[in-house]
Amino acid sequence: MIRIAICDDLPEEVARLTALTQHYAACQDLNAEVTGFTDPDALLAAIETRNYHLYLLDIVMPMISGLELAQEIRRVDREAQIVYTTTEPQFALRAYAVQPLAYLVKPIAETQFFDTLALAVARADVGDERTFAVKTADGLRVIRLADIACCEYHHHTAVFALKSGEKLASRSFRESFAEYCAPALGDPRFVQCHAAFVVNMRHVERFSKDSFTLRGGKLVPIAEKRYATVRDAYMDYLASRP
Repeated sequence: MIRIAICDDLPEEVARLTALTQHYAACQDLNAEVTGFTDPDALLAAIETRNYHLYLLDIVMPMISGLELAQEIRRVDREAQIVYTTTEPQFALRAYAVQPLAYLVKPIAETQFFDTLALAVARADVGDERTFAVKTADGLRVIRLADIACCEYHHHTAVFALKSGEKLASRSFRESFAEYCAPALGDPRFVQCHAAFVVNMRHVERFSKDSFTLRGGKLVPIAEKRYATVRDAYMDYLASRP
C-alpha cells in the first residue's frame, strides 16, 4: 500500500487532489491510502507516529508555508517523495532545497498530475514493510524496521528506540547482540557502529568520526576500530538514496 498525504489550506483543493489521486489509483489498480490535511500542523503531528510515501504540498498557506513544511518532513523522512502544488511559480528555486520530485503549477493538467504520480509510485519504497519480532515482558511485539532509529545492548537485552519516541525493551537473550540484531543488520539501512549499538542510517542527522547524531539529538557512539567500516557503509547508504 502507498500512503499519500495532501496538504492545502483550501478544502476544495484538498478534495480535488484527493479525487484525482483516488481516480489514478483506481485506474492503475493501486492500493492507496490518501489522507487530506488543511492544517500543516495537523500533518506534522501525524508524521510523528506515521510515515507517508508521498506528500503533495501547497506552498502558500497562512500557517506554515509548504517550503517550511517540507523542511520539517525531511527532518523526519529523507526518502519520502515530495511534490509541490502551487499557483506561485516564483518559489521553484527555493523549493528544490528539499529535493522534491516535482513542482506543479496550478491549474494542474490531469495528464501531468498522473505522470507525476506514476513517477512517485515508481520511486517510493512502498514494499518497505519488513519487520522485527521482539519478545518483551508484555508479549510479542512486531515492529517495522523503518520505525527503528537504533538498538542498544543492555545487560543481555536489547532496547529499541523507535521513530515515535517509544522505547521498547526485549526479554533477555543468550545469543550475541549481532546475532540477535541479524534481521536488521541484513538490511542495508542498518549498521553496527559499536559493540552495543546498531543504527538505522535513515534516522541519522549528522555523522562524525566518533558518533552518529540521530534526529532528536541522541548521540550514538562509533567504536574507533569500526570507523572505516561504518564510514563506508554510511557512504554507500547515502549513494543508494534516490
